[in-house]
Amino acid sequence: MFQKLIATQNNVTGLLLRLPLGTVMLYHGLQKAAGIFGGYGFTGTMQFFTDTIHIPWIIGFLTIVIETIGAVGLLVGFLGRVSALGTFAVMLGAMLTVHLPYGFSMNWFGNQQGEGIEMDLLIFGMSLALLIVGSGRYSVDRLLIRPTHKTIETREPVMA
Repeated sequence: MFQKLIATQNNVTGLLLRLPLGTVMLYHGLQKAAGIFGGYGFTGTMQFFTDTIHIPWIIGFLTIVIETIGAVGLLVGFLGRVSALGTFAVMLGAMLTVHLPYGFSMNWFGNQQGEGIEMDLLIFGMSLALLIVGSGRYSVDRLLIRPTHKTIETREPVMA
């Protein structure tokens, strides 16, 4: 079961998906967890989750964990499918609880009260693609894959 979960090919597709996704999610996770990059930190974020948008504390806590530890998992390619699924779930929750009322577009020009679902859709696509292809090249998952068969070296026939 674990081998199927981490199975991935040695191609760049997973790498090219997980690096930008992990970077964006870690940025937002560090805002929530540590209060850097203009964030509210753990306590402020938890208060926002529970008091303002009225989600259970465990969902708020898991959101912070997924956006920080899960994002690091994406960056290094460790349990990439699990992190991608968590990221998809977090962004689905953000879309339904916060972003949907503001329409499609992000707040590029500061003329709306919040962010629309534009970024959520991009993250959905990247997450779903990672669920399919896995972490790819230069990933911890790739290092953990147990060989299923020995490779046979073939030689060209020698013509005399």
